[in-house]
Amino acid sequence: MNLFSLLRALPTYEIHNARDVDITRITPDSRQVIPGALFVAIPGVNVDGARFIPDALARGAAAIVTETVPLSTVHCPLITVPNARSALAHLCAAWYDFPSRKLRVIGVTGTDGKTTTCHLIASILQSAGHKVGTITTIGATIGETEIDTGLHTTTPDSPDVQRYLAQMVEAGMQYAVIEATSEGLAQRRLDAVEFDVAVVTNITHDHLYYHQTWENYRDAKAMLFRALATSYRKPRTAKVAVLNADDNARGVFDFLRQIPADEQVIYSTDDRRPTTDDHQFSAVSGQRSAVSIFARDVQHSPHGLCVTVVTPFGELPIESPLIGRYNVANILAAIGAGVARRVPFEAMREGIARVRGVVGRMEILQREPFTVIVDFAHTPNALQNALETARELARARVIVVFGCAGLRDVQKRAMMGEIAGRLADHIVVTAEDPRTESLDAINAQIVEGLKKAGRLEIRDYHVIADRAEAIAFAIEHARAGDVVIVCGKGHERSMCFGTTEYPWSDQDVVRAALNAER
Repeated sequence: MNLFSLLRALPTYEIHNARDVDITRITPDSRQVIPGALFVAIPGVNVDGARFIPDALARGAAAIVTETVPLSTVHCPLITVPNARSALAHLCAAWYDFPSRKLRVIGVTGTDGKTTTCHLIASILQSAGHKVGTITTIGATIGETEIDTGLHTTTPDSPDVQRYLAQMVEAGMQYAVIEATSEGLAQRRLDAVEFDVAVVTNITHDHLYYHQTWENYRDAKAMLFRALATSYRKPRTAKVAVLNADDNARGVFDFLRQIPADEQVIYSTDDRRPTTDDHQFSAVSGQRSAVSIFARDVQHSPHGLCVTVVTPFGELPIESPLIGRYNVANILAAIGAGVARRVPFEAMREGIARVRGVVGRMEILQREPFTVIVDFAHTPNALQNALETARELARARVIVVFGCAGLRDVQKRAMMGEIAGRLADHIVVTAEDPRTESLDAINAQIVEGLKKAGRLEIRDYHVIADRAEAIAFAIEHARAGDVVIVCGKGHERSMCFGTTEYPWSDQDVVRAALNAER
C-alpha cells in the first residue's frame, strides 16, 4: 500500500519531505522495522519513541510518523500528528481496509463485569443466528478459533485490534464484541474502531494509578460513548448507548446520559427506579429516544439466577447458571445490547442460558464438603460483590484469599482490606503481582484496612506472602459448609515479581491443594 493512501485515514497531519512511497509494514517498534516500513514514534511514559527514529531509519524505514522531531534529522517523508497513538490506530485501520466498517461493533466498558457482559452479548447474538467475534481480557475469539492476546492484556494495542477485526471479516463474522478498558480508550487503542453500540456496566474505584483522578477515569470510559457520534454510519444501524441507571452515586448515569446517541437503552436492577418517561424505540431518524428495562422477582441460589426482565415490549423470564446477584446487572446490560440490535426475546433467553460461566469469574472448583471458588475480583466493588455472593452460598464461614497488585492503585488496598474485614470470617492476605513494589509494604496497607474493620491477626487474618502457601492454608483450614474464595487473579496465567512474569494459575494451585487434602 502506498503512503498517500494510508495518510487519507488520518484526521489531521502535516507532511514534510512529501513524496509517495510504498509501505511494507506499520509498526511502533523500531526493532520490527523492515525496509519500506512506516515507523510510528509513540511517546511513552518513560521513553519517547522519537528516540528510536535513527534506529528505524537505519533498518530501512521509508517514512516516519511522530508528534515532534527536528526536521534536520529525517530526510524521508516525515508526518507530524497531534497524537501518535491515535494516528497508529487510524493507519492500521486503513492498512486492513477498515474492517470495523464491515461489522456491527458493540463495545463494553466499566470497572467490573465487562468480560462477563461481553460473553453474554456474544451468546445472545449467536443464539439469534449471527456470527460473532470477541476481543476481551481473556483473549480474542473468531468463530471457533481462540487467540491468546498475552499476559495481563486488557485491550490489545491498536495494530492487534485491527488485525483481529480483519480476521473476523475474513472469517465471515457479522458482529464484533469488544471489551473497552479505560486505559485502552485513553491510550487510543480503540480509535478508528467504528462502534455502533456502547455499553457501560459501572464506573467505581480503579486504575487511579494511571488516570490520577476519578474524573479522568470516568472521562476515559466516556470516550466509548462519545465515539458513537463520530463513528462510521452503517446501513440500518442506529448508534445506541446502553446505560446503567443504578450507577449514579457519583453522577455517572447523569453524566453519560448527556452524551448524544441516536437511542438509549436504560437498565436498572431496581423495579422502583424511574429511568425514563419515554418508552419509544424509534428507527434510525436522528431523534434520540429511550427504552427502559428493569429486573424484578430476582431469585438467587447456588445453581444460578432467575429473574424477570420488564421491557416496553413485554416481560422476559430469564434463567442463568451464573451465580452472584451482581450478575443481574450484567444480564440486563447484555439484554440492553440485544434490544439495541432488535434481537428476538427467545434468542436473548437462550443466549443467556448458554453462558454457564466465564473462566476466573466466580468459577466453582469444588462444591462439597466445602466450596472453593476462583474469582478475578481485584477492585473494591468486585471484592464486595464476590464476598456477598460467597456469604449467600456459605452454610458456615467465608474464607477469602487475596492481595493487591504492585504499581497499581494504592488507595484501594486499605479499602479492600476493610471490605474483606467486614464481609469475610477469615482473611488470608497474600501476593498478587507485586511487580517492583515491596510485597510486605503492599500487604501492610491491606492490613490497615483489616484493622479499621476491627480484625485481629491470627484470630481473624493471616499474612502469608507465598500465594500457593496462602491458598493451601485456606483450604487446609476449611470445614464442611465453608466457602473458600480466592480473588484477584482469575483467568490470568502469570504472576509478576520484579519485572519477570512467572507461570501461575490459581486454578491449578487450588486443585493441587485439594488433592493434598484428600
